[in-house]
Amino acid sequence: MAVIGLDLGGTKLAGAIFNAEGAFQKKSILHLEGRQGKDVGALVKEMLSDFFKTAKEENIEVESIGVCIPGISYSKTGKVWAPNIPGWDDYPLLEEIKSILPSDKIKVKIDSDRACYILGEAWQGKAKGCSDAIFLAVGTGIGAGILTNGTILRGSNDIAGAIGWLALDRPFEDKYVSCGCFEYHASGEGIAKVAKEFLANEKDYDGILRNKDISLITAYDVFDGYAKDDPLSKKVLAQSVQFWGMTVANLVSLFNPEKIIFGGGVFGPAKQFLNDIMTEARKWAQPISINQVELEVSEIGSEAGLLGAGYLALKF
Repeated sequence: MAVIGLDLGGTKLAGAIFNAEGAFQKKSILHLEGRQGKDVGALVKEMLSDFFKTAKEENIEVESIGVCIPGISYSKTGKVWAPNIPGWDDYPLLEEIKSILPSDKIKVKIDSDRACYILGEAWQGKAKGCSDAIFLAVGTGIGAGILTNGTILRGSNDIAGAIGWLALDRPFEDKYVSCGCFEYHASGEGIAKVAKEFLANEKDYDGILRNKDISLITAYDVFDGYAKDDPLSKKVLAQSVQFWGMTVANLVSLFNPEKIIFGGGVFGPAKQFLNDIMTEARKWAQPISINQVELEVSEIGSEAGLLGAGYLALKF
């Protein structure tokens, strides 16, 4: 018995055939290269067709398919919303996939990247053996995969875990409309935005970020500046630690998880702040549950979504 897992991101599509033990039997990566709408759907079908060809040649029986998508998967309709893929506002992905299946017995399950990240961690990562754990994905944006009582929390309309919209500051500002307060301040893009705001406001600062084109500053530049003892970079990341810590506190107080696992491109370089994040979280959190949680950094990294998609298929 085997399953196929697909992990679709904003720039590439990764896929694999898994055996029942979770080992890769074949793995593939295709780049989107600016594709939009139906062209991205065609790329998904191209990869699946290639996997089916391999399965036939090697006498592998594929029982199900799991798909991780960067947005919202609507379980009631089989359609998806993926904001980083133009033309995928309400895209009929399930219908597209079913149109090329070699057998109507093959089952297909589509889920959000948030859900797949925590499933991957529960299967082969830091959440293995946990019934209550949270994957906090901090990259270009921010989201959370929430495992509670051994079940993925998806919400009434499959949007649970969109924690970029956590309200962690006041008053409300118009700049939060597109991405949310938390994501604005402490995602990869948010770190760059905050650095640019500080640069614009702190006229006396003359450190290394001042010598860069302000429009091109990224989170990487801020982490690099921090490593070189740049005061503005340190100020930006100190604020990020506060937001990450407040979020940990809120998640712990709400869900009482065994673990919160940090992943995404920012963690990464931000793993050095794990102790500082916990120190900040202790100020805000329910005092008993904060002493019951462990903060970890993912070791499966970019494989979390693909592994989660495989596990989704295995446990369909």
